[in-house]
Amino acid sequence: MTRIQKTVLILVALVALVIGLTAYRVLNTGQQVDTAALLDAGIVMLPQGRDVPDLTLTNQDGEPMTTAQLQGRWHLLFFGYTFCPDICPATLAELRQLQGMLPDETRQRMQAVLVSVDPDRDTPEQLKMYLDYFKAGFVGLTGPLDDIQTLANAVGVPFIPADTSKDNYTVDHGGNLALIGPDGRLRGFIRAPLRTEKLAEQLPAVIRQDG
Repeated sequence: MTRIQKTVLILVALVALVIGLTAYRVLNTGQQVDTAALLDAGIVMLPQGRDVPDLTLTNQDGEPMTTAQLQGRWHLLFFGYTFCPDICPATLAELRQLQGMLPDETRQRMQAVLVSVDPDRDTPEQLKMYLDYFKAGFVGLTGPLDDIQTLANAVGVPFIPADTSKDNYTVDHGGNLALIGPDGRLRGFIRAPLRTEKLAEQLPAVIRQDG
C-alpha cells in the first residue's frame, strides 16, 4: 500500500469517526430532556436516585403492597387523605385531568398513588370508595402511621401527624408529588400547584428516559 493510499484511508476513517460522533450527539440531544422546561412545568429531577425504605402497606383492596412493588413503572406518590377539605380533592382531580392529556404510552407507564396521612380514618374501604369517585385508576395505600411517616420523610414529602383526639381534625400536609422511577428509587418531585398542561408536555420525555 502506497503512502497516498494510507493517507486516504486515514482521512476516510477520520471523516467516518467525525460523522459517527456527530450523529451520536444529535441522537442523544434528541433524547435528553430540557431541564429549564421541566422546571417550568414544576418537575425537579434529582441528579441521582435515592433508595426508598422497605415497607409493607395496605392498598384500597385490603391487599398488602410493598414499596418494592413500586418498581416497573413510574409512580407519582401523593401524601393526602380522604377527609381533606381542599388540597386532596383538587390535586386528584388535576391528576385525573393530566392522565387524560397524556399519550397512551406515557399513561400506561405511570401510576398515581394516594398514600394516606390519616390512617386512623382511611381504612382500605374508605380509600376505595373515595378513589372510585375519580374513576382514574388511582391506587390508595394506608398502614401504620410510623411507616407512612417514614416513607414520606424518605421521599422528601413530610407531613405533620394530626391530633386525632379532636373532632373533625385535619392533617397538615403539602401538595407536592414524589416521582418514583421504574427502578423503585426516588427520582424527583412535581411541585404544587400542578401545571397540568405543561406537565402533559414534559412528562412523556421523562418517562421515555427509562424505555
